[in-house]
Parts: sequence; C-alpha cells; structure tokens
Amino acid sequence: MNEVKKKSKPLSDEEQVSAHIKKLDPDTRKIIQYLRDLILSTDKEIAERIKWNNPSFYYKGEMKPFDPKEYKRELIVFNLFKGRIMLVFPSGAKVNDTTGLLEGDYKDGRRTAVFKDLEDVKSREKDLKKIIKAWLKLIDK
Repeated sequence: MNEVKKKSKPLSDEEQVSAHIKKLDPDTRKIIQYLRDLILSTDKEIAERIKWNNPSFYYKGEMKPFDPKEYKRELIVFNLFKGRIMLVFPSGAKVNDTTGLLEGDYKDGRRTAVFKDLEDVKSREKDLKKIIKAWLKLIDK
C-alpha cells in the first residue's frame, strides 16, 4: 500500500527550546526551565531560540541597523557545558552591573553569570532581572 507521508512543519523557536530542555537531566531541566521563565517574563520584547547549540534569548523589537557581527540583539545564551549552568551575556560589559552577578572581563565584551543550583538562581533572581532591564535600556531603537 502506498501511504502518503505527511510533511511535518519545522518546529517553532519555542518548540525547539522546549525540546532541547526536555533532553537535559531532571535537575538541570528544572533550573533551566526556571531561568527560561524568569528571562521571558522580564519583558515582552524578549524572545528565545536555539543558537550556538543552546537556548538563547534576544531582543525581538525594532532596532536601528547594525553589523550582525556585533550581536547587539543577543541578550543571553546558555552554556551548559560540563554540567555547569552559565549564562553568557554577549554584550554584558555594556551593562553597569552593581549587583556583582556578572563575571569576567573578556575582550569581546561578554560577561557571564554562573549558577550552582536552583536555590542559587532564586537567591539572585532580582539581580538577574535588574541586569536584563538595564541591558534593554541600552538598546539602540
């Protein structure tokens, strides 16, 4: 019998992020989902996708034209290498972080935040939201 194959439509960015998170071990999955919800709830102009093989978050609103290599739209990219939970802020050096959450002094302007566990995330939640909001104010709209 000749069956008609249904063409499956590609997964949306949100579905791709959900599928990626489902593959993580249960403890990590819980932390990443918490961070995901926290980041997305900070502002309606933040969207998500898979970039550099991990969930990432970016500003989806209107912006003045810029060189894509400057990554001005990129807000946060997860780095889940070797079981650690690191958030990479590609342009984090531009944010005046008074919380102490952002670490590193990289020549390319990125900064990072590393979390040990869910309790660590919850204890630093206000700092993370403050940094995200400060970053959003710097966007050249």
